Amino acid sequence: MKSIALAALAALAAGCCITCRNDKVSAVSPDGRNEIRLYAEPLAFEVLRDGKVVVAKSEIGMTIDGVPLSCKGGFTSVVKTSEKGVLETPVYKKASIDLATSTTRVDCGIWGVDIAARNDGVAYRFRSQVVNREITVDSEKADVVPADPKGTCWFYHTGYFGDEESVAKSMPVDEVRTADKEGPKNWGGSEMIYMPMLFKAAGKYVLMTDADVYDYPVWNVKRGGGVAEAKFESVFAKHPKKTVHATGWGKNRRTFERGGRWISIEESEDFITKTAGIRTFPWRCFMLADEPGRFCESDIVFALSRPQDPKGDFSWVRPGKVAWDWWNCFDNRRIPENKGINTKTYERFIDFASKNGVEYVIFDEGWSEDLNIWKYHPSVDVPHLVDYAAKRGVGIILWMAWAQVCGDEAKVADYFGKLGVKGFKVDFMDRGDAAVERFLWKFADECAKRKLVVDYHGVHRPTGMSRAYPNVLNYEGIHGLEQAKWFSNKYDFPLSDVRSFFLRMSAGQMDYTPGAMLNFPIGKYVNEGGSHPGSVGTRCRQMAMMALYEAPLQMLCDSPTNYENNMECFKFMAATPVVWADTKALGGGVGPDSVAGCARKAKDGSWYAAAICSSEATTFELDTSFLGGGSWNAEIFRDGAESAEKPTTYVHETKSVASGDKIAFQMAPGGGFVVKFTK
Repeated sequence: MKSIALAALAALAAGCCITCRNDKVSAVSPDGRNEIRLYAEPLAFEVLRDGKVVVAKSEIGMTIDGVPLSCKGGFTSVVKTSEKGVLETPVYKKASIDLATSTTRVDCGIWGVDIAARNDGVAYRFRSQVVNREITVDSEKADVVPADPKGTCWFYHTGYFGDEESVAKSMPVDEVRTADKEGPKNWGGSEMIYMPMLFKAAGKYVLMTDADVYDYPVWNVKRGGGVAEAKFESVFAKHPKKTVHATGWGKNRRTFERGGRWISIEESEDFITKTAGIRTFPWRCFMLADEPGRFCESDIVFALSRPQDPKGDFSWVRPGKVAWDWWNCFDNRRIPENKGINTKTYERFIDFASKNGVEYVIFDEGWSEDLNIWKYHPSVDVPHLVDYAAKRGVGIILWMAWAQVCGDEAKVADYFGKLGVKGFKVDFMDRGDAAVERFLWKFADECAKRKLVVDYHGVHRPTGMSRAYPNVLNYEGIHGLEQAKWFSNKYDFPLSDVRSFFLRMSAGQMDYTPGAMLNFPIGKYVNEGGSHPGSVGTRCRQMAMMALYEAPLQMLCDSPTNYENNMECFKFMAATPVVWADTKALGGGVGPDSVAGCARKAKDGSWYAAAICSSEATTFELDTSFLGGGSWNAEIFRDGAESAEKPTTYVHETKSVASGDKIAFQMAPGGGFVVKFTK
């Protein structure tokens, strides 16, 4: 069988498509505004919005078992389909999504390409139809040519596959440069751009990301081509050949020592994955909008990802808020004699959560001894605390480094599930290869079998896995508030937050961990060496993030003591929903003086509207037309006249509002507002 398949691939490479007739096909969205075209020779795609080219003809390809896929004579068959229907989404930013998609499927023997067009964007993916055996995917070509070389782009960059916590940059496409040199030997990366990436062309906005990544590396790009052709060339992590458990942060950031925090790659294969011969590969998605604010409404990643097993039951999944220990140093300011990590400290967190309706408490690093999850720290009575929390209606989530879980996924889920914990926060994957994807899917499955939730921290952006496994509630892959532990006023933290709304959050939920009560003016942040962290910008900014940022498992980063000293703000944040019935854009943009805002409908019929701004003071007019009619009561938290210099100050007020009214907000530098509307 293998020799026959290889012969067929070789024949295709030579252009021997016996019944080929078509060399160009397209798919058009149901509303007629978005189009993706696929060309046979050379194999390439093109994207249009309202008839204007936004992604110029960009070559794509794949090499399987040493043979480049090709169809020089055209496509052997073309099948067009239209999907309709509504999918209920109980753990998401909407109660349901529209599945309407126009798809064109082309075949060239034992492989093919699907192109899809939706009202929120377009996508393409490869298919393999090699029966009865495994295949080796040597490489994939997934290049992108923005139609306007002078158009602005916004992007994140990294030197390490899967290490996705950088601050977004902005510049014209043709000025982007990425390094060609290899990264640290033990990491196997190079300077590259990771998804999502945003650019502007023909007056439209295009956001690139990937969906349905399974048994495959995530998509990255680096600048290629000349000045005249501003092209981005795809970069994929090779499959690991030799790995070692590792810890340490030496020179080059990752000089590995043996230990148990990471699983580092010492040597890589010359291919990107070995996988099933019959399968679909990840979608290369292009969200399309006239304004970047509309990306918060997009469902393309979720809609195109593999569905939940129809026999599966996830009705038990419980999204919620989390009282978090690590960021606030275990509330050491209140109880310094406890030195943070002990049974009494955790009883304190559990009592606080129980009293205030917070669903979970995380035991972060320190509950186990020397990262060994099979050995509790002598000062932390984990079985007692799990029972103590359960009796008070609080669930315990255990943090652990993935090096302690990988290879023992079923054992870990089974043991701690029987102990009574409600889930896991898994950290330090920091890789983007196919092997780490297998781990993410396997552990999600083992946890689902035992009704356990998962927070994947130290991981790349989400790629749609939560559709199949709604118990995976959150992902990091974000320059989040944990960075405030070592921030030193050297860049625009508030602008990074705004851009994250348009870029990173477009891929899905994010473990940003907002909620700081110690708020500092722009340029005057003091973190006391990480022992007493706070946030840059105003109190209302932190409150707004609870509704603005998607996170079905939303961290409350600050300490019980700081919240008890600010209960008016805390009670509002703790009561803010974490899953929604609907999401609506409120405008904004990605410039240096921009605003990120959206409105979200709670499942009880109330609405929340929230926005944050960059380090520039901003006036924002909130149009309440999203309320859909009638009169409403508005509970408002907004910046006050002194908030620029005294960021902890705010105005809390209520007023009556008619749907369609406009409310003006003056946001301080690094400011924000949040409003709850009830009938």
